Amino acid sequence: MATGLLALLDDVSALVKVSAASLDDVPAQVSKTTGKVSGIVIDDAAVTPKYVVGLDPSRELSIIFQIAKKSLVNKLIILSPAALLLGFFAPWAITPILMMGGAYLCFEGYEKVHSMFSKHHTDDAHQSPGEDLKVITPEELENTRVKGAVRTDLILSAEIVAITYANVAEQPLVSQIAVMLAVAIFITVAVYGFVGLIVKADDIGVHMAKENHHPQVRKIGRGIVTFMPHFLKILSYIGTAAMLWVGAEIIAHGIPFTSHALDDLEHSLAQIPVLAWFAKVLVSGLAGLALGAIIANILSLFRKAA
Repeated sequence: MATGLLALLDDVSALVKVSAASLDDVPAQVSKTTGKVSGIVIDDAAVTPKYVVGLDPSRELSIIFQIAKKSLVNKLIILSPAALLLGFFAPWAITPILMMGGAYLCFEGYEKVHSMFSKHHTDDAHQSPGEDLKVITPEELENTRVKGAVRTDLILSAEIVAITYANVAEQPLVSQIAVMLAVAIFITVAVYGFVGLIVKADDIGVHMAKENHHPQVRKIGRGIVTFMPHFLKILSYIGTAAMLWVGAEIIAHGIPFTSHALDDLEHSLAQIPVLAWFAKVLVSGLAGLALGAIIANILSLFRKAA
């Protein structure tokens, strides 16, 4: 009896040591995974501010908190367990799911580019005199914006979780769970903390520009207020470009031929890392734009046929 108890304690001790060793590696795995999903993180941070532009400034942080909370719930309660289950029961399904998400990002990116250049982009000047405008309350507009942001975030979060799982698939289960939880929390806090700082930057600038501050502080404050509208526009362009680049690269890595082609392109310019990265991003972005256009045209044909 005593021997059996000692053997059990030895097994428990060994399990604890293995788990501890796995957990010691978590920070390195989190750092490695965060680097791999950096494009999606940029996309998420760049796209989200547009959902609070034009709303009541006093509600901006509340709206961002709502989106962040739902994003974290999606990552922790829905997507991470789903990735673990898929990885155990149907690991073959992860790559196709990633590719479908990538196709959606390309489609969304193309739609944004198309809206930027289309002469028929929504504009009050094109409103017919007799056409009725749909009137909604500020609360309804806020709810609509939050739903739109959460829908886009769900796709991006699914990509983040899937890439995270793929990065730790060979690790022990304890390490997988720890890394996925850490990445989900870290990225959500980082992205939405940054978004909150962006949308409140103009308020910070206004506060700094008040007369009771030093002239240099007031000058910086006025500069922030002047610069932020331009920064938000630039950020929207970056978000669209990142959407196309990330979507196409996810799809490319799911197809051996295109994955090797991208790797060969990067290796051919390895002596100039910045140029290698830029070439890879440019090729992925253009491919994403072309793929998005194809998907948009196919969907348009289906709508006409329906």
